[in-house]
Amino acid sequence: MNWVIKENVDNEFVSTLSKELNISPILSSMLIKRDIKTFDQAKTFFRPNFEMLHDPFLMKDMSIAVERIQKAVEKKESIMIFGDYDVDGTSSVALLSLYLESLGLCVTKYLPDRKNEGYGISINAIDNALKKKQKLIIALDCGIKAHKQVEYAKKKGIEFIICDHHNPEKNIPKALAVLNPKRKDCGYPYKELCGCGVGFKLVQAIESRHSNDNQIINYLDLVALAIAADVVPLTGENRVLAFIGLQIINSNPKLGIHCLLKKNIKKEYTISDLMYYVGPRINAAGRIKHASLALELLMCNEINSAEKLALEIDELNTSRREIEKDITNQAIDQVENSSKKLNSIVVFDSDWNKGVIGIVASRLVDKYYKPSIVFCESSEGFLTASARSIKGLDLYSVISQCKEYIDQFGGHKYAAGLTIKKENLEGFKKRFENIVSQTIDNNVFEQELLIESKINLSEITPKFFRILKQFEPFGPGNKSPVFLSENLQIKGKPLELGKEKEHIKLNLTQDNKNSYSSIGFWFSNKFNNLENKENFSAVFNIDENNWKDRSSIQLKLKDLK
Repeated sequence: MNWVIKENVDNEFVSTLSKELNISPILSSMLIKRDIKTFDQAKTFFRPNFEMLHDPFLMKDMSIAVERIQKAVEKKESIMIFGDYDVDGTSSVALLSLYLESLGLCVTKYLPDRKNEGYGISINAIDNALKKKQKLIIALDCGIKAHKQVEYAKKKGIEFIICDHHNPEKNIPKALAVLNPKRKDCGYPYKELCGCGVGFKLVQAIESRHSNDNQIINYLDLVALAIAADVVPLTGENRVLAFIGLQIINSNPKLGIHCLLKKNIKKEYTISDLMYYVGPRINAAGRIKHASLALELLMCNEINSAEKLALEIDELNTSRREIEKDITNQAIDQVENSSKKLNSIVVFDSDWNKGVIGIVASRLVDKYYKPSIVFCESSEGFLTASARSIKGLDLYSVISQCKEYIDQFGGHKYAAGLTIKKENLEGFKKRFENIVSQTIDNNVFEQELLIESKINLSEITPKFFRILKQFEPFGPGNKSPVFLSENLQIKGKPLELGKEKEHIKLNLTQDNKNSYSSIGFWFSNKFNNLENKENFSAVFNIDENNWKDRSSIQLKLKDLK
């Protein structure tokens, strides 16, 4: 990895802010790098609260959406809530359904089948609403490109409210209301909400017109889960929503979330725990069976039922991991057996499971650090793919230049999905490789490790760590800081961990003054290849190790040199 230290900030700024806040220069420089330069800005950053959220009516079409839903409540209409089958969509449907049901509204929940219906609003769902004589569908975490579906529904006398956060095209669907902060004609101040975040803004707006004192803050555990799983920036309003949502998760979460976290008992759960532990399990339901299982769990209010559902979903996740591992190994074999040295990876097998190809594409990027596309057969004559990219390559732009081979595609800079005819695969592969090769230079293939600051081990004090924790929640836009320490030595004997001794645990010291326990996952080779084990450098996150009711500072290694 290429180690890159973030640009230094003005020393005078650092010194002033350090004195005002009574914190170390390293911490004040971290604030300044996050564009926090005054005492008041720091107070807002460290103490997010509900009052900091923007007025939901600043979002285009919000008044129209609220009025239509109020009409449904007054007339006791039956409506459909439609959502995507991933964590963001499932959480959105759970949140809005729970809230509207609390207002006495009769709600039908609809999540499409990943394999048979695919992403987005389905005609099947509209027909389902028609049979039930429902005149309103609220779509969550999808719909911004559903022109044909909205027109079809309109002809059948069904209105749509769309709540989405994906990038819109030039024209938006002619729905009754389209809530999306990324609309060019939308003046909403914060643009990076996830789908569940947009759904919550709708709830916030409806609640402002009611006087039933519904505690909508208690729905923010679902929003925090969606923020973590959808990997949206943890800045601005997302930071506030995630901060409060984590407080609820650590005090009184939904039963379903509680049951999924129970096997991973911790003193305090973070965004990372939601991202790596809860999110994959929720997704596994839709990947292997049906997302309705996860929705049922998130809305469950009876402990025995919740525990049974959590157990079933956990088993589906185990199955998902086995399928994913098998397909990843097959994909790696295809790459290794190829005689051509390419700048991109495109692999295909007709038998691969559609539900896990996105994860496999990510695994290939992790291993080879090249833009990767994984195809499987979706229906007779058609292939479906998930694509993942690397820093410095706009995947959406590259794929859009291969349009002559593509039937359908969508996505963004780093991830996309596409459908092609089987006979177009070879032509697509050649075209994709050519565009990738023309677009990038070889420096793109070198992974960068962005370092927050150099630090001496003596500077990692309990006070330093206590304030560092207040920078959480960490995620995109506010990443967990990586620090660099130089001239390190090992105190005592390194400990090898894991079934195959693939992890290492070291006590690192600097000038024999301070020593800290450090752990490196999958680090055995890095450590064995380290030429000088007397004076070396390490980059790491500063973490916490909890063991038998005891907490201690632990360094989580990222790289050694």
